[in-house]
Amino acid sequence: MQFQFSELTPNERYHLMVQSVLPRPIAWILTVNDDGSHNLAPYSFFAPVCANPPTMVVSIGQKQPGEDKDTFRNLQRDGRCVVHIASVDWLEALNASSATLAKNESEVSMGNIPLLTDSDGGLPHIDGAPVAYYCRLQQVTDLGQAPQHIVFLEIDKLVVAEGVDYVKGGSTRLSAAAINPLARLGGSEYAALGDIISLARPE
Repeated sequence: MQFQFSELTPNERYHLMVQSVLPRPIAWILTVNDDGSHNLAPYSFFAPVCANPPTMVVSIGQKQPGEDKDTFRNLQRDGRCVVHIASVDWLEALNASSATLAKNESEVSMGNIPLLTDSDGGLPHIDGAPVAYYCRLQQVTDLGQAPQHIVFLEIDKLVVAEGVDYVKGGSTRLSAAAINPLARLGGSEYAALGDIISLARPE
């Protein structure tokens, strides 16, 4: 079976893509609203793209035509965010935070999600999340008519929970099993890691 994307609607293309590009990491992004409350939302069109400068990219659509999502508006105004990698334990809270809320309604408050104040006095991060990247807005490229915002985030700092990091051979490693990351599939489906396969790359 073949699908000619030029003959499909954007919605049909989206559903084929999210059901075939599997699994996808989830960026659980915390930003600050203009009233000082915190917005928290998951995005699975997301990936690391560069180590120098350390950069991740996330694709952010609109709530509806002509209305940007709170995450994007907050990034445009404030320039800061914290990108969490959620463990499977956070499934219910992460899924709940994907609901569309009114402006300045906080998913953090509604979900009673605990936050930890950052040691540098900046944005907080989720207490208990295994991984939290402190980032700032680097650049934005818009695609399509809607448009879709392709947002590049430069990493300033990484915070990992106790037990995620360890030392092996003199270098710091992060344990995939300890992170136990939640992955996105299509529709209403999520996934856990399952078997971890270790295979050295050829010389």
